[in-house]
Amino acid sequence: MSDRIIRLNDLFRKGASSLQSPLLLAVRLYWGWQFAQTGWGKLQHLSRFTSYFFQLGIPLPHLAAIFVALLELCGGILMAIGLFSRPVALALAIDMIVAYIVADSSALASFFSNPGNFYGADPFTFLAASLIVLIFGPGFFALDTIFDRFIDRRKIPKNDI
Repeated sequence: MSDRIIRLNDLFRKGASSLQSPLLLAVRLYWGWQFAQTGWGKLQHLSRFTSYFFQLGIPLPHLAAIFVALLELCGGILMAIGLFSRPVALALAIDMIVAYIVADSSALASFFSNPGNFYGADPFTFLAASLIVLIFGPGFFALDTIFDRFIDRRKIPKNDI
């Protein structure tokens, strides 16, 4: 009986693990696209976005607005194609944490007292997607994975082949 349970558990684990890369691909494609769209929208309405940063009291609001818009646009594209995935995911996660702190502090403060307010805030899903890619990596279907394989093959000494 215990062998059967162990085999079923192994089968389940292998089946669930096989879904990891397609799930990571879906997260990267969808949320990378969403980041890129929001970054592009901020660039298209840079004066409005700069005014918003000015109202929030962010130092150097124009430069900060350009930085955030370009980070989200370029970071979203890089996340979607799976290039420099973890560093980009870290930068985007920090961007969303700062968004919580500066623009949605009441939602951040309600993390324990009213979790619905926290996960209902705009930065939540962007932060969650960034953290998923940061923690689990880009998955099999990513340029990072292709480059890693190419680099690993080049490191094999010639006499070992």
